[in-house]
Amino acid sequence: MLARVQSCAVLGIDGFAVLVEANVSPGTNKIEVVGLPDAAIKESKERIRAALHNSGFRFPRGNSLVNLAPAGMRKEGSALDLPIAVGLLAASDQVDGALLSEYAIVGELALDGSIRPVAGALAMALDARARGLRGIVLPQANASEAGVVRDIETIPVNTLDEAVSFLGGKLPITPHVTDVRAMFASARHHTPDLNEVKGQAHVKRALTVAAAGGHNILMVGPPGTGKTMLAARLPGILPSMTFEEAIETTRVYSVAANTGRRGSLVVQRPFRSPHHTSTTVSIAGGGQGQAPYPGEVSLAHHGVLFLDELPEFNRAALEVLRQPLEDGQVHIRRANYALTYPSRFMLVVAMNPCPCGCRTDPRRECRCSPAEVQRYMGRLSGPLLDRIDIHVDVPGLRFEELADNQPSGPSSEEVRAQVQAARDRQHARYQDRATCNAHLESRKLRQHCVLNDSAQSILQIALERLGLSARAYDKILRVARTLADLESEEHIAEHHIAEAVQYRSLDLKGE
Repeated sequence: MLARVQSCAVLGIDGFAVLVEANVSPGTNKIEVVGLPDAAIKESKERIRAALHNSGFRFPRGNSLVNLAPAGMRKEGSALDLPIAVGLLAASDQVDGALLSEYAIVGELALDGSIRPVAGALAMALDARARGLRGIVLPQANASEAGVVRDIETIPVNTLDEAVSFLGGKLPITPHVTDVRAMFASARHHTPDLNEVKGQAHVKRALTVAAAGGHNILMVGPPGTGKTMLAARLPGILPSMTFEEAIETTRVYSVAANTGRRGSLVVQRPFRSPHHTSTTVSIAGGGQGQAPYPGEVSLAHHGVLFLDELPEFNRAALEVLRQPLEDGQVHIRRANYALTYPSRFMLVVAMNPCPCGCRTDPRRECRCSPAEVQRYMGRLSGPLLDRIDIHVDVPGLRFEELADNQPSGPSSEEVRAQVQAARDRQHARYQDRATCNAHLESRKLRQHCVLNDSAQSILQIALERLGLSARAYDKILRVARTLADLESEEHIAEHHIAEAVQYRSLDLKGE
């Protein structure tokens, strides 16, 4: 007898339909799975055999053939355990398949018949809705993640027996609906506050500008001056995530391994801080095996990617940042697949001014020779620095600043209100919530960044003396546009251009 079960699989961060066809015919008791299954799916035969036995069902007698359609697309992972088991039961007349055509089914089976969570539940739920299915049957642990998808029933199950009883119409299960509002309401509770960082008022100002316009920022200063603390507080002053941004970010985390955030909606902007020994693949994503995975540039989508000790990173790993910084996505091509992951993030980098870190510290003597400093700074490519809008020095703190027990400067909530107001002006101007000043294309940049004669003169002098590139010229205009937005000014003034030029500190030093 032949049975068909609707299911889903994931490629990259997108779900795609899989039709599980199970056929039982007379013959020796064996099972074969075809349709380009990977090793995990081939091993499912033994998991399914034990799960059926321990759940009170019998393994089908005769030859069992399972086809995973479309047969030409590779399927990976253990999410097809449950639909294969249900298909075998339906093909051997052990379950009434009345609802099999209406629900997609996914889940990994344990030997005792319990159902374990799977990766990519959100992408699968979105795919099931796009296909017009009534709902999706999936593990209880994935219900919160998939339950954010509206216009589709999310049916959580804990065991194989529960799934079979529901699909046979014998056990009603209330669909799970995730309370999205409650999740967003609790998003800011554990965010560190900006006023916990002592002093550094001008650096906080630079971070405010960066957050308001979505600009990338480079902080240069001796060790122990608060660069890491400042970077960690940047997500707290960024605007709250929209529902659409949360869905996009959750799709990435849903398919990523070992992130600690799988299983629920991501409502806080990510903050990723990879170690300087990270490889090119871990930064960009992909992998050498059959199963691709998103890298740090995608895990930071709609959030912050922080690279501490920037010159210590592998040069090749830094160069892969160019494409996502420009396009907001990263394209990965390997022998077995070609994928595109989203990667729209704010890049925050920190570095010492020299190998020993003391070159700009007035209290400590620098032991580095000019040649060592030049080699150290030479690890950074010009094209990468051109893609960083704001450069700012982070000096050492005075004793008075360290000893002051009062909050230093405005709180994250106060700064976030300023940032949100500036972003609202940008959204109204560009008629697009996805566009901020940092992502403004060149054609619109000239349209929305018109300078008066005085401001144009200041910018011309700066470019001639510093020898800035065309990209750096555009960066200055974008930062000046953000400065004007923070002051609720429609036109860019001279002092906006002057401050924006000051945020090219490495260019000012001729490095």
